Amino acid sequence: MFVAQKSTGDKLPTYLPMLCSLIAAVSLFNFVPSAHAQMYKWVGPNGKIVYSDTPPPANAKKLGTKAFDQSASISNIKLPPDLAAAVAKNPVTFYATASCGVCNEARNMLKKNGIPFFEKTISNPEDLEKLKQVSGDTQLPFMLINKAKFAGFESTEWRSALSSAGYPEQSILPKDYRYPDPEPAAPPAPSTAKKTDDTPKEVPRPKSTSPTGIRF
Repeated sequence: MFVAQKSTGDKLPTYLPMLCSLIAAVSLFNFVPSAHAQMYKWVGPNGKIVYSDTPPPANAKKLGTKAFDQSASISNIKLPPDLAAAVAKNPVTFYATASCGVCNEARNMLKKNGIPFFEKTISNPEDLEKLKQVSGDTQLPFMLINKAKFAGFESTEWRSALSSAGYPEQSILPKDYRYPDPEPAAPPAPSTAKKTDDTPKEVPRPKSTSPTGIRF
């Protein structure tokens, strides 16, 4: 508990910086969402079924939604209680792109510390626009811990934020845990063109004939 003391002159009390830091750390994770999140299911442009925690494109063929329990796991492996509680209260989403050394460092740090997370990839203008909507910037790597934003990788800062969010200091992630496959930050909209049996088929062309009558 902090006890206020009288200040001398115009100098601020020495405890104020510490108090402000404590308030900031607590407020970062004051918002606690329900442990049950929505999982969306739709048909992707290649005809494959897509599962995502973000809503599908407006013109996608929706197959429904399903509530899933983040406190249990974000894979098929049940997490230890302490870790499951952190995932439920403060889920981690990681944004990265290919050929990004610092992104690899950040990803390795998260895995080394046993932090379950969803990864969103940035590989086209649509993904970049989605990143800007989420983070307000285009700096990578980018991490969300619940609603708290961290742009650019700084190991000490990220580890401190994860600890404040309830993630154990040492990895307790089960050895058989498998991270979810990365998915685009902005899943592509399915093609609106319908394929039918009436699609014109390519007519085989006759093989070329040389002046000597030899066909190639």
